Amino acid sequence: MGQGTDLVEGRAARRGRRRGRAALAVLTAAVLGVAGCDAVGGDSPAPSGSASKRPKPAPVWDRSPGSVAAVGDSITRGFDACSVLSDCPEVSWATGGSAKVDSLAVRLLGRAGAAERSWNYAVTGSRMADLTGQVTRAAARKPQLVAVMVGANDACRSSTSAMTPVADFRDQFEQAMRALRRELPRAQVYVASIPDLKRLWSQGRTNPLGKQVWKLGICPSMLGDADSLDSAATLRRNTVRDRVTDYNEVLREVCAKDRRCRTDDGAVHAYRFGTDQLSHWDWFHPSVNGQARLAEIAYRAVTAERP
Repeated sequence: MGQGTDLVEGRAARRGRRRGRAALAVLTAAVLGVAGCDAVGGDSPAPSGSASKRPKPAPVWDRSPGSVAAVGDSITRGFDACSVLSDCPEVSWATGGSAKVDSLAVRLLGRAGAAERSWNYAVTGSRMADLTGQVTRAAARKPQLVAVMVGANDACRSSTSAMTPVADFRDQFEQAMRALRRELPRAQVYVASIPDLKRLWSQGRTNPLGKQVWKLGICPSMLGDADSLDSAATLRRNTVRDRVTDYNEVLREVCAKDRRCRTDDGAVHAYRFGTDQLSHWDWFHPSVNGQARLAEIAYRAVTAERP
């Protein structure tokens, strides 16, 4: 009797151990299965109907904004492009409607769309200190893209000592960006670099009429005494050149802190313009042809695919 009981109890114990091993095998397979899913990685195809097939979020930068406002100085106003000592916003690289330019707004919105949904708040003679007021006025239109070109007048002063200090230039640009963001937190901003003023001197000085016009007081820090090649004149021009380089670095650095801001990566400054791109009224401002080149650069920057 005792021996039979032992046999029964032994069989029960073995069945219990087998059940335990089976349960352990199921649990192990489940754990490995979960680990195997994680090991596949996010790039592997998910099962059909999986919750991981959610649509991708929209990119931060919209390459086809629906409206454009421009701010800046005489370049954006088309000054001296059509007639002497006059603004000509019709040929502005940013918002003009001229077929000879195909402005940024026209390229983005079409000619009819540009006429209805683009605005030019640039003011001839403006410096960076004036930008906050301009972007505040532009913000009332609620543009989806704000195009900025300013800074040449900060370097074009009566003398190199009168140029805007780099630290002030930075503070003023940051203030303008803060003002814009208070009004338009989701607007995109395109910032053009400042043209190469020393190249402007080297190109324009080949024209006798241009040099005579410069004597009236156009950008004296760079263009004054245009034929002089002595050490003082060379130092003066190089000082202006270096200040423009510093300004462009400020534009790049401040813009880089804003995820909805992009620059032209220095393309305007690097553009090797010639006399065809200069106004034949003053040999300083862009001609209609020059405005068209600025529009091309801006459009490439705004519509470029970037990570």
